[in-house]
Amino acid sequence: MMGLEGPYVTAIIARMPDAEFNLAAYGIAFAIAWIVEAPILMLLTAGNALVRDRQSFLALRRYGYVLDMMLTLALVVIALPPVFRAMVNLVGLPSEVTRLANFATAVVIPWPAAIGYRRFYQGLLVRHGLTRRVAYGTVVRLISMSGVAAALAWWSPFTGATIGALSLTIGVVCEAAASRWMSWQVVTTLLQTPPAPGTSPLTTQAITQFYYPLALTSVLSLITLPVITFFMGHSRNAIESLAVLPVITAFVFLFRSGAYAYQEVAVALTGLHHEHEAEVRRVARLLGGIASAALAVVALTPLANVWFESVSGLTPGLARFALWPVRILMLLPALEYLLQSQRACLILSRRSRSVTAGTGVEAVGISVALAVSVGWLDLPGAIAAAVALMTGRIGVNLFLHRAMRT
Repeated sequence: MMGLEGPYVTAIIARMPDAEFNLAAYGIAFAIAWIVEAPILMLLTAGNALVRDRQSFLALRRYGYVLDMMLTLALVVIALPPVFRAMVNLVGLPSEVTRLANFATAVVIPWPAAIGYRRFYQGLLVRHGLTRRVAYGTVVRLISMSGVAAALAWWSPFTGATIGALSLTIGVVCEAAASRWMSWQVVTTLLQTPPAPGTSPLTTQAITQFYYPLALTSVLSLITLPVITFFMGHSRNAIESLAVLPVITAFVFLFRSGAYAYQEVAVALTGLHHEHEAEVRRVARLLGGIASAALAVVALTPLANVWFESVSGLTPGLARFALWPVRILMLLPALEYLLQSQRACLILSRRSRSVTAGTGVEAVGISVALAVSVGWLDLPGAIAAAVALMTGRIGVNLFLHRAMRT
């Protein structure tokens, strides 16, 4: 369901005036929001793993609130016009795109805190078996986001980039509020649960030792999007590439989004002694194969034109420009499921540092591939980005495969 919001928002922006500039600006603002929120994403895993009683609940909640405030302050600083212009000048964008992206970035300032707040409470829901309520929260997010986006596009004077940023921000704020409301029973129970006899209290140091490798993994994983944006700004067909990037990533995410939940599934079901590892990996291969096959059916047939022109609202020229990058990424969903099952196996073996190192390998692979594709081969930016993403993903899959064997 979360995968639906990207195509919906980009489809609205693509149908508004100055679509290329606004799609590019929206993509830049979204990339900045992603990298700033990265350290907070693993609060779901932390809440799932660490919260057992009143003391641990209060300790991790306090830790999460501090992270929320720090990341919000960081995004406020980034959105300041002088700071933002200095950052974006490295990409070399037209002044109009910079102006639109700056305002859109200011609009998403509440994003990191809302994401951290709702992921903390989602972790509690998952821990207590109330996973349906996580899905209900996503429904709230989709309804509020789509309603705001449609209303603003129809009645407001805002630009497409601003509408996209504002609708996504309101959506995650509503989801955060819904997640807190749906977890009130769990919270009430935790506040009435004393620590088990003989257990050590959950300290800030203990939380940091558990959380640091996971947060670093998220940062390294999401930092690739700003890196891609930087290289595309210096590539051939820069504006076209930046315009189609959010459309391409949102489309491919529809097919790989299921894998993002698979790490938690694999951790929960593999077993402490890895007794069900074979079954978990077999299902990962099955789901990954189905997802990649479905993406190939669209990418290699006239359905691609239907999606990019009729659904996403791209012009015929931009639709053709987006076609080859999508075809290059056809195997990415299968590799995503493989990656999540590999990470789960290593986390259960208490080897989270290998997971972090693997993400670093992926980030380096993407950066090197972009430098070669843009600087030496002079490929169009969107194609260079697709080649780099596949290079990085294959690299991390091979690295984690070797880590699991050793």
